Amino acid sequence: MTETMSLGKAINAGLRKALDRDPKVILMGEDIGKLGGVFRITDGLQKDFGEDRVIDTPLAESGIVGTAVGLAMRGYRPVCEIQFDGFVYPAYDQIVSQVAKIHFRSQGRVRLPIVIRIPFGGGIGAVEHHSESPEAYFAHTAGLKVVACATAGDAYWMIQQAIASDDPVIFFEPKRRYWDKGEVDLDSSLSEAYPLHASRVVRPGTDATVLAYGPMVRTALDAAAAAAEEGRSLEVIDLRSLSPLDLDPVYGSVRRTGRCVVVHEAPGNLGLGAEIAARVTEECFYSLEAPVLRVAGFDTPYPPARLEEAYLPDLDRVLDAVDRTFGW
Repeated sequence: MTETMSLGKAINAGLRKALDRDPKVILMGEDIGKLGGVFRITDGLQKDFGEDRVIDTPLAESGIVGTAVGLAMRGYRPVCEIQFDGFVYPAYDQIVSQVAKIHFRSQGRVRLPIVIRIPFGGGIGAVEHHSESPEAYFAHTAGLKVVACATAGDAYWMIQQAIASDDPVIFFEPKRRYWDKGEVDLDSSLSEAYPLHASRVVRPGTDATVLAYGPMVRTALDAAAAAAEEGRSLEVIDLRSLSPLDLDPVYGSVRRTGRCVVVHEAPGNLGLGAEIAARVTEECFYSLEAPVLRVAGFDTPYPPARLEEAYLPDLDRVLDAVDRTFGW
């Protein structure tokens, strides 16, 4: 059975499924219980599963993640919500120094099956600390798995797969896409779902490869639709997993198209686009007709809300980069 639902509702449904499947799954976060979270992603879950499994925590991100570490070591599967992307930094020491390292420090004896949900990106008219894209910090940290969903269908299954994983997973949710609707297959099983750490071609094309993840997947698809009206065929790949990166489908695509553009909201300096561009260049050098180009946020702190549309990568900036690859 498939059902049309918003991305936010799909995450809620996935969390509900995980809570129902495993009594060791617990949710923790600021205002996630009675309020259902600021974006209402956990709406109704405390009412149905109780205050012992959907826990309203103090406003202390370091305490939330530190408590999750202890719970995970005792056999639980905690799912922590960070209310906004920019609020994760008080917990950064716990995530990098403890969550990412305990499995290796214990020589594999201790697993930390923790999921840390982070709504990320701009586009909702909010201020800084509410509109940031900090994914590169975590993708750079060995010992963490990092993923970003882009559609309702992926959101539903990816959150369940992340919770079922024995590794700590940073789960990025594109907050401005929470209300985008899509088809969700409710009948598959976890073993049948598309692999968590695999990229996916979401629009085939022949002239250039466009890579994106999270909120930029829809932007890339819109750019591809606009390019098609001018007779240019863009292949769009949703990376889905940021660490580990699944780039084999990317290499295959670039060897066919000869051109590659990477799109993300985070600033370009040392962002995911730089690593991807380096790897594509190493693997596909003799197939490239132009340098790998990046379309990213500017290297400034996130601007006031009235300026964010000028800051965020949009359809025109993606198409301009594609045009530049054909200028070489």
